[in-house]
Amino acid sequence: MAKVKMSKKMTSIDMTAMCDVAFLLLTFFILTATAKQPEPLPVDTPASTVQTKLPETDLAMITIGDSGRVFFGIKGTDVRKRTVETINDKYKLNLTEDEKTKFSLIDEFGVPVNQLKVLISMNSTQRNKKGQQIGIPKDSLDDQLSDWVRAARDANAELHEKQLNFAIKGDAKEKYPQIKKVMDILMKQNVNKFNLVTGLRNDNF
Repeated sequence: MAKVKMSKKMTSIDMTAMCDVAFLLLTFFILTATAKQPEPLPVDTPASTVQTKLPETDLAMITIGDSGRVFFGIKGTDVRKRTVETINDKYKLNLTEDEKTKFSLIDEFGVPVNQLKVLISMNSTQRNKKGQQIGIPKDSLDDQLSDWVRAARDANAELHEKQLNFAIKGDAKEKYPQIKKVMDILMKQNVNKFNLVTGLRNDNF
């Protein structure tokens, strides 16, 4: 007896809904993404195989490069604002509340305190222009970096009730005495433990 062959029918799946979902997700990620701001002082960090991550909070970053220029950054807008309030009182900068709030949005900076008002008035493109920021003084006769470190530590302890961690990010070509100056400033304030930021190096190199 002959077998009856069943006719094969092509099945189709409507992908319209899937495409709609994909485009909605793509649009969401594009609109909510934050563009990475250029660093005001780009440095080429020394290579290392260590992969320890820096803390996401309660951290201050000191960047050293370009013949000893020093930049200072603090995690947390609340800590930044409290820090600049202390600096404002110490140096009598007469910053307004609006200027203090604008400063709290700046991730990293490197200017003497007498140029702070001008820096705050700039937009991010102007601030990050090469050579715009000359660095924070760290010499024995004008050690403003020490004041920033102390103010940031006090602010973090007051607001978060935690000790502020420090990381030093130095250029691989920077001479050791410049790095040592920053280390000495930290150790004078009994900050004897800090992270050194390095770039990831392959073991085969």
